[in-house]
Amino acid sequence: QVQLVESGGGLVQAGGSLRLSCTASITIFMLYDMSWYRQAPGKQRELVARIPSGGRTTYAESVKGRFTISRDNPKKTVFLQMNSLKLEDTAVYYCNARRTELQDYWGQGTQVTVSS
Repeated sequence: QVQLVESGGGLVQAGGSLRLSCTASITIFMLYDMSWYRQAPGKQRELVARIPSGGRTTYAESVKGRFTISRDNPKKTVFLQMNSLKLEDTAVYYCNARRTELQDYWGQGTQVTVSS
């Protein structure tokens, strides 16, 4: 059974930084596209950043220049470095691993709260 375990969330002041991690129990991790999504209260889940198995990373416009996604394939881990955090970044952040429509997995989510 595939599991994605996120960590690194927490409470931070505006302007601060956090680094999220997601470790996956996937046999061939390097073949998966890895993404971070977030969902704020009362809003739909949205894509924050994606790092494909091969190819360029993509970011939501709202986080470009502030967030960086990276991956360590031997450790089967994806990271999201979040700098210059804003109040509107407050959300539950979810890790996603996708290879095909059937091989599409989610983590349990980690709360990020940015305070003024």
